[in-house]
Amino acid sequence: MRTYFVYILKCSDSSYYTGFTNNLERRLAEHSIGKNKDCYTFDKRPLQLMWFETFNNVLDAIATEKKIKGWTRIKKEALIQNDWDKLVFYSKNYTEYGKPSSTSSD
Repeated sequence: MRTYFVYILKCSDSSYYTGFTNNLERRLAEHSIGKNKDCYTFDKRPLQLMWFETFNNVLDAIATEKKIKGWTRIKKEALIQNDWDKLVFYSKNYTEYGKPSSTSSD
């Protein structure tokens, strides 16, 4: 059975990079040495592995990578910190957890 990884790197400019691979050690080494000059991380080294998850199903891994890439920075940080309460809070639709209420006089 193959193993797949979704990972988050913190770049030297404090941005986050989310990726997918079937060999985490090799991929991290490629990022670190700057194997691909067109890669987002090339000029943002050194890099730090902040989070990863292991998958047995490639489609689940790809879907997770795409989902995380669409997240806000604060939501990624909640995931990195394993703060599930904040992750749930930040995942809720803005209208669900409330926008500032305006007070009106009747």
